[in-house]
Amino acid sequence: MNDFGFGSMIETLKKNPKTIVLTEGTDARILEASSRLLASNFLKPILVGNPDEVYNAAEEAGFNIRGAQIMDPATFEDMDKMIDCFLELRKSKGVTYEQAKEMLSHANYFGTMLVKMGYADALLGGATYSTADTVRPALQLIKTKPGNHIVSSCFILVRPSASGENEVLAMGDCAINIKPSEDDLVEIAEETIKCARLFGVNPEVAFLSYSTDGSGKGEDVDKMRNAARKTKERNPDVPIDGEMQFDAAVSKRVAQKKFPGSEVAGHANTFIFPDINAGNIGYKIAQRLGRFDAYGPILLGLNSPINDLSRGCNAIEVYSMAIITAALA
Repeated sequence: MNDFGFGSMIETLKKNPKTIVLTEGTDARILEASSRLLASNFLKPILVGNPDEVYNAAEEAGFNIRGAQIMDPATFEDMDKMIDCFLELRKSKGVTYEQAKEMLSHANYFGTMLVKMGYADALLGGATYSTADTVRPALQLIKTKPGNHIVSSCFILVRPSASGENEVLAMGDCAINIKPSEDDLVEIAEETIKCARLFGVNPEVAFLSYSTDGSGKGEDVDKMRNAARKTKERNPDVPIDGEMQFDAAVSKRVAQKKFPGSEVAGHANTFIFPDINAGNIGYKIAQRLGRFDAYGPILLGLNSPINDLSRGCNAIEVYSMAIITAALA
């Protein structure tokens, strides 16, 4: 695991330890990460599942999870209270008692309610669930922060540089919003800026496009240019510019030719993509060809930290994302 702000996150958590729900309690990757967390004193995991099944899975995989808190929807002593709370939250949708009971038998809904009701500070899921199955309960139960209208996401990309320090980039939104509007992009940018700062990045924000400073025409170009302008108006102390092509954003030579005078072009480190296609492709190119480590998607804009794992994750990524998620609490 690259130490690119993890040290400061851990120190913060040591001063104020948190509790995190891990929804897939029998998964070997979750158990390995939990074993490591249990050896620390800054983040306590709650594993969702049948205790016998969780302990048997841990024993078979060779991981020590003694001291872990395991919560099983089938035997949770406050389930009636949880169902009542769930029904209140979903009353506008006409959810019945039996429907609530059935939904809360699933780890993703049960775990999200543990956060909502204050049994835990944060949740990390998705090792076996789809992104939609992690995000949907969060949207329905945790909901967005006051002033936010959408949930978005950010990836943090990390690569050792020749100087020995890590190169750290932030990219949003690469996982949640399929075709964001201008105002959505402003919200995505502001949340991505906050997330970047958590990792020690001093954000220099580029709104990306196939056009640089008016070289191309079209609605998508106008959207990125207008979103960049609106974000700058709301955040005058943050270097923000766009629309610009990726080469203009990162190459000083190209920036001098295509976007002279820009305060961001040539050295951007925080990138706002026009849609999920561009964002998802972009971060994966950086990950696979640029050899960056990718952390995320980090969900932004929720009242409590809920994060999603890739189903192809490993135990180190689970451990890292657990720390990131708790640090957002």
